[in-house]
Amino acid sequence: MRLAKYLAHAGVASRRAAEEIVRAGRVTVGGEVVTDPARDVDDGSGVAVDGRPLHGPEPRVVYALNKPRGVVSTAKDTHGRRTVVDLVPAKGGARLYPVGRLDADATGLLLLTNDGDLANRLTHPRHEVPRTYRVKVRSRGPVPERALRALREGVELDDGPTAPARVRQVEPGVLELTIHEGRKHQVKRMCEAVGHPVVSLTRVRFGPLELGDLRPGAARRLRPAEVAALRAAGGGARGKG
Repeated sequence: MRLAKYLAHAGVASRRAAEEIVRAGRVTVGGEVVTDPARDVDDGSGVAVDGRPLHGPEPRVVYALNKPRGVVSTAKDTHGRRTVVDLVPAKGGARLYPVGRLDADATGLLLLTNDGDLANRLTHPRHEVPRTYRVKVRSRGPVPERALRALREGVELDDGPTAPARVRQVEPGVLELTIHEGRKHQVKRMCEAVGHPVVSLTRVRFGPLELGDLRPGAARRLRPAEVAALRAAGGGARGKG
């Protein structure tokens, strides 16, 4: 098995993130630093990350978290800030990491897992897994129809035009917006582009999974049927959560 894939299956990170960990020189095989993510390894190769030995795949788990404002979407933070992983105390020793990101000032549904294949499927652009956000924008009244139409048709950003979004105004100045791309700060930049900067943003749905009544800061382990639905949304039906 390729080294990056082995790390993903062991719950270290998603496949793409695992490749960067290897290239950064943080992985040893048999006591020697390896920087080639394609290196063939197995359970007997003596793989370690940051000096911590790996012992094969962990049982795969997926958690849903209602991320509160001010918490960062990373497994570790070099500045000592609270992370989303800190909010999942009953993870049974699994090395969790977030599936995608929410900005520190954003709130709502975030998935955490040690299943690198699932994380990759849910975040890779080709699978077009939709995410829905409840967005309060700066507006003195209802957002004009011309701005909503622009969001629905796609807006021009500095890194190219966006794909069409699904948008409805749930109350004056509050939009429900669904996208399937994963560009950095995309929703904020889209709303800014049509003249209505974001005041607050909450993710309420990721693929088939809804935030529901999960309270801010709380996390729950997903049921097997929910994991299967996520996997199907990402274009695959193998594996169990």
